[in-house]
Amino acid sequence: MTPPRLRPRNRAEWLLTIPIVVPLLIPLYNRVDPTLWGVPFFYWFQIACAALAIGVISLVHRLGKERR
Repeated sequence: MTPPRLRPRNRAEWLLTIPIVVPLLIPLYNRVDPTLWGVPFFYWFQIACAALAIGVISLVHRLGKERR
């Protein structure tokens, strides 16, 4: 008995790699400037990545529901 292959069921699921890869690009956000309302770039970029992940996951979920 062979284990099932893990692969996305539709092309929209490949969008889930975006919120995984972007936070791994540390040179992109390893700095203090520019600040946003006094908050260093490093911190507000992390919050933006969380918002990006929420948006992408919601989009993929919605697209998956439409296919069913």
